[in-house]
Amino acid sequence: MIRRCIAPLLALLALLIPTAANAYWDYGHETVARIAMRNVTPGTRAAVQRMLARSDLLETPTCSARTVEEASVWADCIKTLGPRFSYAYSWHYQNVNICEPFDLNSACADGNCVARQIERDVKLLKDRSVPLRERIQALAFLIHFVGDLHMPLHAGDRGDLGGNRARAAYGDYGTERLNLHSIWDGLLAERAISTPPSLVRAYSAEERSAFAAGSVEDWSRESWQVARDVVYASAYGDPCGEAPQRARLDEATIAKLVPPARAQIVKGGLRLARLLEEALA
Repeated sequence: MIRRCIAPLLALLALLIPTAANAYWDYGHETVARIAMRNVTPGTRAAVQRMLARSDLLETPTCSARTVEEASVWADCIKTLGPRFSYAYSWHYQNVNICEPFDLNSACADGNCVARQIERDVKLLKDRSVPLRERIQALAFLIHFVGDLHMPLHAGDRGDLGGNRARAAYGDYGTERLNLHSIWDGLLAERAISTPPSLVRAYSAEERSAFAAGSVEDWSRESWQVARDVVYASAYGDPCGEAPQRARLDEATIAKLVPPARAQIVKGGLRLARLLEEALA
């Protein structure tokens, strides 16, 4: 109960304190990773843990990745290391216009988008001839990027930098820095994950099969559709209509958004589990 009361306040405080930009914030990424680890086979879980135990090879002492929770946010932490990892900044998202037919190839023409990097990381993990350091880095990126792909505004937008330019109020919260992206990245994610029952559990074979089916491109299309039909529709009415100066998500709207936000977390976790099995089993 205490956590549920203070989580929104902590999330709002995070908006007001200058920090390195985080994708899906820590809570969302960590939860996706925990779901995945609860739903892989013991052999795959042990393989992940063995690789992360050698994460010192990454030579990022200020950005640890020794646990799956740390690895889930490593790709955000390294943004603070300046030009060393600047090449990876565009790997966290793909700006696919929700008001045009879905076209992942145009958004990922050079491979510098989240979907193509997920596919690349799986290939690197499968290839035992790749140096261990590179495979550990691919593992940390994969854990993070699957979470990113399931935050809808990392998969689709309407020319507003994934909702970062879409000013919005969350209930009674309406600071100048608050926008659709920060709401779905943090405040709504916090509420969705904190709403019982816990999302971190062992799912049935039927649930895993249903949620984890399809390809990375299928998942991209699905998250893009959530961006259009849920994120922007709930904020604007017509997702491709004129954007208000500041959208307002009232309490009734927020309550309706909790189930789809929870579903995205679960899908991310079970799909990550599937990819880890394919790469490391």
